[in-house]
Amino acid sequence: MNEHTGDNLRRIMAEQGLSLGQVVARTGLDRRTIGAILDGSNRPHSRTIHRLAAGLGVSPDEFFVNPGQLLYRRFDAETNPVVRDVVAAHPELFAGWSRMDFEELHSRFGEGGALTAEGTQDVARRMNRNRQVHERLALLLESHQADVISDIVEVMYRQVVPSTSRRSREPQMDTDGHR
Repeated sequence: MNEHTGDNLRRIMAEQGLSLGQVVARTGLDRRTIGAILDGSNRPHSRTIHRLAAGLGVSPDEFFVNPGQLLYRRFDAETNPVVRDVVAAHPELFAGWSRMDFEELHSRFGEGGALTAEGTQDVARRMNRNRQVHERLALLLESHQADVISDIVEVMYRQVVPSTSRRSREPQMDTDGHR
């Protein structure tokens, strides 16, 4: 699922000053499961990521970021100062946002450079809508409708992403359908 999960879990634990036992208590996950995520021997299911996120009070997106990109996001906060003003003026747009959400917002640029106040609000609304859609999709993928939803997403994906682009990103299959 994600090669950065263990690194990001360690980072979050360090930021919050948490021990393995505290993560177990907060998330309700098994100590072995968390240990396997930390040592990279377990690629957690989306349900596990969501339980980790909820228990640690972070967005599930926190587990997918490439840790090497964190410095760039902090720099972006300094180069996009209008965001701070918009957050202060419109706190309702940012209710429930994680640090990762704010870092993503800061990394956005409008046409011609840094975001404007109006552009910042538009991006925040779009990010909120996308989060809501992702949460609903994750729930549907865990339901008895998972196969139907997966098929719909695949059809839509084929319409949006040209087949030559898909081939370069997808694992190749042999004539028997094996990767």
